[in-house]
Amino acid sequence: MKHLLSIADLSDSEIASILELAERMHRLQDEPVKKLPDLKGRTVVNLFFEDSTRTRSSFEIAAKWLSADAINMSAKGSSVSKGESLRDTLLTLDAMGVDAIVMRHPGSGTVAQAAGWVRASMVNAGDGTHEHPTQALLDAHAMLRHFRAHDQGDLSGKVVAITGDLLHSRVVRSNVLLLQRLGAEVVLVAPVTLMPPSVSSWGVRVVTDIDEVIADVDVAMMLRVQRERMQHGYFPSEREYIEAYGLTVPRLARLRPHAAIAHPGPMNRGLEISSAAADDPRSIVLDQVSAGVAVRMSVLHHLLAD
Repeated sequence: MKHLLSIADLSDSEIASILELAERMHRLQDEPVKKLPDLKGRTVVNLFFEDSTRTRSSFEIAAKWLSADAINMSAKGSSVSKGESLRDTLLTLDAMGVDAIVMRHPGSGTVAQAAGWVRASMVNAGDGTHEHPTQALLDAHAMLRHFRAHDQGDLSGKVVAITGDLLHSRVVRSNVLLLQRLGAEVVLVAPVTLMPPSVSSWGVRVVTDIDEVIADVDVAMMLRVQRERMQHGYFPSEREYIEAYGLTVPRLARLRPHAAIAHPGPMNRGLEISSAAADDPRSIVLDQVSAGVAVRMSVLHHLLAD
């Protein structure tokens, strides 16, 4: 495994291996000393051209807990802001001998293109509206831990409804690819204006009425309304969006007792998800955050430990 650019690039055995090691790495979070020597002497650069809290921080923690050196860079603080091309920036980092570059970029496909320029391993930390593979892996890891804690087995046969701004989401694409391969039934829920144009070819059930499915799901994953990517009116008003698609208190009451409530963050409380839902005992939102460190430790280990 040289790069992680897309869920589609992973074999079934690689997915199983990443998730299995992530479970072992997760236990480290309960230890008083959170340090393994596995990547001592390795250098990981986090190169982010978009804002991030969870992804960048968890990759940094993951690298440091594996004893690698982690360096954070942003476009604003790099020579890109002086007019240097992305290719030259990456070639510069590669010439310094770094071992892995974790990159987030607003351009879809940019990270895959960059992988062809460098010797270092590239990790896609989100490219435009295309993919976010480690988010899908951590979501699956958090769901699996939830189901096992309630003696509900694995993801096989589970119904996962992903609701919200699907049009601008890189998370949904990676999750559809991964969850289907793990045996889950994926249902996508959104107004027509927030459905990806190619969704009919994804092989999933598509509905525009959340109330049609909310009582039957094993996981209700809510996606953020990405207002920063919206330049036109995709729905009449926030109030009407909440009434039609938000995980409100009445909808919360209709969820199964052991259903999981997920959100990749950051959350718009009071819009796609109510505070009651975000803080409900069935919420795995913070479990997803802790899963992020474990999964990203596993990914870096698979890329660099051999």
